Amino acid sequence: MTQFASVPGARLAYEIAGAGDPPMVFVHGWCCDRSYFALQVSHFSASHAVAVVDLRGHGESDGPAPGPGAYDIAVLADDVLAVAAAAGLGQPVLVGHSLGALVGLVCAARPGAIRALVMVDPAPITNEAAKAFFLDSVDAVRADDDRSWRTAFVKGMFLPTDVARRQAIIEEFPAMAPGIAADVLRAMGEFDGAAVLGSATVPVLSIGSAGPANSAADLRQACPAITIGQTVGAGHFIQLEVPDQVNAMIERFLTVTGLSAG
Repeated sequence: MTQFASVPGARLAYEIAGAGDPPMVFVHGWCCDRSYFALQVSHFSASHAVAVVDLRGHGESDGPAPGPGAYDIAVLADDVLAVAAAAGLGQPVLVGHSLGALVGLVCAARPGAIRALVMVDPAPITNEAAKAFFLDSVDAVRADDDRSWRTAFVKGMFLPTDVARRQAIIEEFPAMAPGIAADVLRAMGEFDGAAVLGSATVPVLSIGSAGPANSAADLRQACPAITIGQTVGAGHFIQLEVPDQVNAMIERFLTVTGLSAG
């Protein structure tokens, strides 16, 4: 059942399920929504209290007017922590896909905010060329009224063998208002992910796709204690394409960090 939490300037949609410690909060990627973590919610709610949220401007959440700071990564992090509090899930394990991983990084650098961070094929953190491409593409996205730019972009996120929700994702991805999509893209391009990763105060796991945006060596340079995993045979939407691999890595990470019984 959809619930809503009020934050400054927006009302955010979320769902909760399950019971058990540690609680977990799942945060989707750019131009996606909370349904992209449905398979993880189903799996982990068997033994954990979980919440899954629509970021502002996405899914059923409100989309405040684009403008300076309206969609900064830190603002999105504030939103997610507000939803966690509203759901009664204090100090959760945060699992973020793509953009959601950047949101999780901000939370991970705030002492006491979360217990651990799982980044699922994170958006560019240490990849400066990709971040520069994002910034160079902001105007194109803002003018993408016919959805052609974003359609071409999302088609490049799949391996030829990917099948999970492929056509639905291609159709849904460019549906967001172009101005909001552009503001979020700018925020990702401007985000100093390497510095924030280096400030993480909790255990961090990064699970890459077959072609991750960030090299394992660069992530380790920014955060020597990071745990690195990589899935086999899946493009960017690994949590949908190979959920068994992703879920198993998260389960093992929780065990080795002492956050869950083995």
